[in-house]
Amino acid sequence: MANSKGKHTVNAVWELAAPIASELGLSIWDVRYIKEGSQWFLRIFIDKDGGVDINDCERMSRAIDGPLDDLDPIEGEYILEVSSPGIERELVRDEHFDRFLGADISVKMIRPLDNIGKEFKGVLTGYESGMVTVTDHSGEHTVTISRKDTAFIKLDDFS
Repeated sequence: MANSKGKHTVNAVWELAAPIASELGLSIWDVRYIKEGSQWFLRIFIDKDGGVDINDCERMSRAIDGPLDDLDPIEGEYILEVSSPGIERELVRDEHFDRFLGADISVKMIRPLDNIGKEFKGVLTGYESGMVTVTDHSGEHTVTISRKDTAFIKLDDFS
């Protein structure tokens, strides 16, 4: 999704999917259009209070299938996947960070940080303008990192 065409596709699908999800009592967590091997995948991650089950995924998949065909935002073939973001969901949008302030997270950096390394866990204690503040579980050490320097930041429900 690094190119502008992929970004346009994601935005178009998000705009189409959000009201459909809302009608079903769901929300869109994320939309990704990515290539794996020779296949293109359009992944729509849905969420709701209390969690998503297979029936929610099936309802969303059926509800969006026709409108996606009508919109036709993707040239060529792709595989549509509708799923939950999972227990250890990746935080990817500004609203995710705002919603989960105070939550346990797991961070993987692109490059290791001095005295911390490449992977660490802690509590999300701040987020502003793409800068993420993480405090270790003892509360003694805090680090602020740029989100763009991370490979991922996920909820850590297993700390």
